[in-house]
Amino acid sequence: MTTSSSAVGAGLQALVVDWGGVLTTPLRGAMAAWCEAEGVDRQHWGDLLREWRLAQAEAGEGPEAGPVAELERGEITAEEFEALVAEDLGRRGSPVSAAGLLGRMLAGLQEREEAMFDLVRRAKEAGLRTALLSNSWGNTYDRTGWEVFDAVVISGEVGMRKPERRIFAYTSDLLELSPAQCVMVDDLPWNVEGARAAGMAAVLHQDVTTTATRLEEMLAVRLR
Repeated sequence: MTTSSSAVGAGLQALVVDWGGVLTTPLRGAMAAWCEAEGVDRQHWGDLLREWRLAQAEAGEGPEAGPVAELERGEITAEEFEALVAEDLGRRGSPVSAAGLLGRMLAGLQEREEAMFDLVRRAKEAGLRTALLSNSWGNTYDRTGWEVFDAVVISGEVGMRKPERRIFAYTSDLLELSPAQCVMVDDLPWNVEGARAAGMAAVLHQDVTTTATRLEEMLAVRLR
């Protein structure tokens, strides 16, 4: 493998990465820490999300419907979402304060995964285009170091969300490439499937070493 830009040929020419769980510590750990800190039964939280998805299915609605999708597209406010979650968890026996709930819930994602940032930097140095594609839960981002990205797409700012096909096409358009020229790294299987359905290559992120190895194989550039 090489680190020269000449390694980037007519195939994959861009690296697109998720934020929470890829460029930060794992999402599962952050949710577990929040549940423990607030005394939320993790089963209650899981049941809430499952029942919302079930309600969508029974209503004949796809994954584009429901409170989570509406929050991620910016169609409801963080405060509205927090009220829905607090009401539901309270009914299940895990009462929480609605005010500032998302900030507390996502606090564990404030720790950045610097090794993944380094991977993105090396990809850019190798001549690849780079993009951040994140589903936002009404949260703010620490944008330090974001100059490494040629494009930034935050779902709530563009009114689209993963795994919708259109947001992947939108991101590749910003990079002035086709979806087939991009590889997406995400920690959620349905977003990986959505990227592939949109024509992108995709890698399910589990840890830095595994992701780096897979990307080096796909991109033919050294990333470590």
